[in-house]
Amino acid sequence: MGLKVIGSGFGRTGTKSLKLALEQLGFTPCHHMLEVRPTPGQVDFWADIAARKPVDWHAVFAGFEAAVDWPSCNYWREMAAAFPQAKVIHTTRPFGQWWKSFSKTIAESLTTVTPTEDPVRLKQRFMVHTIIRDDVFGGRMEDEAVARAAFEKREAEVRAGVAPGRLLVFEPTDGWEKLCPFLGVPVPQTPYPFTNTTEDFRAAVQMPPLADKAGG
Repeated sequence: MGLKVIGSGFGRTGTKSLKLALEQLGFTPCHHMLEVRPTPGQVDFWADIAARKPVDWHAVFAGFEAAVDWPSCNYWREMAAAFPQAKVIHTTRPFGQWWKSFSKTIAESLTTVTPTEDPVRLKQRFMVHTIIRDDVFGGRMEDEAVARAAFEKREAEVRAGVAPGRLLVFEPTDGWEKLCPFLGVPVPQTPYPFTNTTEDFRAAVQMPPLADKAGG
């Protein structure tokens, strides 16, 4: 089994919803940040990748048919080369919506460090901070201008680096009607999933609730 779908979009662009959608369509399981800690070997794989060590991408994604969200989205080029038959989906949304969500979820969570001596958690923290905070945002993910530049740079690079017939630029509101024809599968009768709002994320990582909400 090899990857059939590669996601290149940042977290908080509807990647959790896309994961659920892809699995509903039969591309299962779909890799996501949620899979890293509970799946044996994943923390070690991604810590090695963050440390710039060579890896076998087929081993990293053994058993998975799709991959979206961080940490994998940073390596869309390598993954597209390793899985030449896979299609690429670039999840996106208007920058202002994304920033409102990202700044109150991932960015805030990565700047609030809980003390731990758990070696697995420490390895995962190194991986997440390196791949997201440092590699994408140069250590300045709280800076909106830096975040905008990184957000726009990723989409421009994906558009330039993936053949048009292989690439779908996808917003969560596009739903099944855009996703299914691209993947060559029937449109389900059930609504396209929408999950993991800002409040959902904050609750999951034990952050205090906010008054306003933004999906992601």
